[in-house]
Amino acid sequence: MIIFFKFIYNQTMTIIIKNKETLIYDDFLIKCCVGKKGFTLKKIEGDKKTPTGIFNIENLYYRKDKIKKPLTSLRCIPIKKTMGWCDDITNIKNYNKLIKIKKNIRHERLFRKDNKYDLLIPITYNRKERALGKGSAIFIHLTNNYKKTDGCIALKKNDFLILLKLIKKKTRIKIT
Repeated sequence: MIIFFKFIYNQTMTIIIKNKETLIYDDFLIKCCVGKKGFTLKKIEGDKKTPTGIFNIENLYYRKDKIKKPLTSLRCIPIKKTMGWCDDITNIKNYNKLIKIKKNIRHERLFRKDNKYDLLIPITYNRKERALGKGSAIFIHLTNNYKKTDGCIALKKNDFLILLKLIKKKTRIKIT
């Protein structure tokens, strides 16, 4: 299976993910990983699949206690200990949004002991017209070992930093 990622950079740039583990951009080959159970048009919360479609990218979130502010044109937001991403399918107000962590709301913690979220970019999957249970917290984030994700796209830190220099706020990602 070949998955195409299309990034808009002034005109058009194309990034291709081949066999779910190689991101190709121009002359760069970057190893990556995606959802444990592949790709889907019908994403469901917790299905461990990467959603297909065309999405915008959002801001860059980063751990300023671990990484200096990266070179990028994206808006950079330091991750705080109180930040989470709501994956609570019973919470219509906050589902698939950045939240201040509260005990009564299920969430994905952004400030972690591992380095998975030291750098992360949410993609706009299920963001504009959020549908409960259709999946949340779809990020481009870090990996150390290329272990398959729960639905995100993961890159090694050095490759992520290179990609950050190339993409812009209007960059779009196409997952097919």
